[in-house]
Amino acid sequence: MAIPTSRTKESPEIRINSESCNGCGLCVSVCSDSSLIIENDTVKRSDVSLFECIGCGHCMAICPTGAIEIYGRELSPEDVYNLPAKDQTSNYEQLLATLQYRRSIRAFEDRNVEPEIIDKILIAAKTAPMGLPPSDVNVLIFNGTEKTRAFAKDFSLYLKSIRFMFNTLFLALMRPVWGKETDEVFRKFLKPLYKAYTEDGMDKGINNINYDAPLAMYFYGSPYCDPADPIIAATYAMIAAESLGLGTCMLGAVHPFIQNGRKAKKFREDHNIKCKSREGLFVAFGYHKSHYQKGIRRTFASIEFSD
Repeated sequence: MAIPTSRTKESPEIRINSESCNGCGLCVSVCSDSSLIIENDTVKRSDVSLFECIGCGHCMAICPTGAIEIYGRELSPEDVYNLPAKDQTSNYEQLLATLQYRRSIRAFEDRNVEPEIIDKILIAAKTAPMGLPPSDVNVLIFNGTEKTRAFAKDFSLYLKSIRFMFNTLFLALMRPVWGKETDEVFRKFLKPLYKAYTEDGMDKGINNINYDAPLAMYFYGSPYCDPADPIIAATYAMIAAESLGLGTCMLGAVHPFIQNGRKAKKFREDHNIKCKSREGLFVAFGYHKSHYQKGIRRTFASIEFSD
């Protein structure tokens, strides 16, 4: 009973070299699926696994002798690599400094992001944890200001085609349906944002949608995807970009409007967006036009320890 994703619906093949196995049991200790057992001092495939192996690769990564190989679910022994030395990793202070430096940047230099920098951002984002392997996160890349601005123009026109959603009468009719909080968000945030994106924005040549960023990426999932996966991958990309000297801005208002309805489907098709996604995130990237000297401390709504 393999767990389905958009990329595979089969279980992988687990190959075990009994001659190389030393019976240490490390692979069994990290297999959350119970796909492996130790029998007669050798690892073997279990008959009582929970999901018939999901292809996480933990067993390959921990085996000291290379006795286990996984083939399938977009995984093979070629995907195993040696971890960097521990002294090459960031300590807490270094990581915190990188996170503190990152701010939402909406003004970028008129300078393209180099291809090698884009590659590094993607390499880092691919390390993001996922609900189930193989990752069902898709990434659509807009490389160059012309492409980000063209997308913004199309999105502005698309918003105009669904302007009824921001109509006062429509919002009054929908208030009992979606409740007080959603009504407040529409009236006090999304309706003014619609105006900033269209008549006060692109109609006047002002790009408030993605700020003419030299690079933008859209992270979105498939219908099988864990909703958190695209958001986590986008976050990794933002942190990687900060470490590479780029500024970033999370663009959260685009994704929700291109998910439902016939016009949304046409918009996705026109922009090679493969499917609708429960969660998704656009991120703008570019070199800072402004440089900040101070940060702003943020807070959570609450922090409590359970009993």
